[in-house]
Amino acid sequence: MAMITADPKDVPKVEHFAFTPESLAKAKALMANYPPGRQASAVIAVLDIAQRQQGWLPRVAMDEVAKLLDMAPIRVYEIATFYTMFQLKPRGKYLLQICTTTPCWLRGSDAVMKACQHAADGETFSVQEVECLGGCVNAPVVQINDDFFEDLDEASINKVLDAFRRGETPKAGPQVDRQTSAPVGGATTLRSE
Repeated sequence: MAMITADPKDVPKVEHFAFTPESLAKAKALMANYPPGRQASAVIAVLDIAQRQQGWLPRVAMDEVAKLLDMAPIRVYEIATFYTMFQLKPRGKYLLQICTTTPCWLRGSDAVMKACQHAADGETFSVQEVECLGGCVNAPVVQINDDFFEDLDEASINKVLDAFRRGETPKAGPQVDRQTSAPVGGATTLRSE
C-alpha cells in the first residue's frame, strides 16, 4: 500500500526552499487580511502555497513559512503534521484521497480503495486514506488533488484513473446520473402534474 507517511527514511533531504515571487505575493496578500501581530493566523493558507509550489512540504519549506509568519517552527510542524491536506513526503502527480468512514464504507469504499492501491505507483498516483470528505450523500467519495469524484465503484474509479493516465481531465462530481446531490434518476417528489 502506498500510504503517505512522514517516516524520515521515506523523506528525501531538501536543502533549500524559497518562495517564488508569485507565491510570496500570494502569501503576503493573505497575511494582510490579519491585524499586525496576528499574521500567524494565515499559517494553513501559507503552508498550502508552499506545498503547491514544491509539490509537498519538506521541513525547509515549513521553516520558511515559520520565518515568514514570525512563528516558532514547532508550531508550523504541529499544524502541518495534524492536517491530512499537507503531504510530508513527495507524492505522485495525482493524490488519491479515499474516504473510508461509515457512509463511504457502507457503499463500497473498500473496492474503490483496492482499485486506487492497485494504481498507486508513487509517480503518477499516490494513495491516502482519509476521514470524511463531507460528501456522504454521494458516497463513496475520492478527492483527487483539488477535485471530488463521487458515487464511485471499482469500474468508475478505474475509468477516472485511466483518463488521468491518458492526460485527460475527467469530469469531477457524481459519476452516475445525478445532479450534484439530487436523487439518482431525478426528482421523485414535488413534481408538477
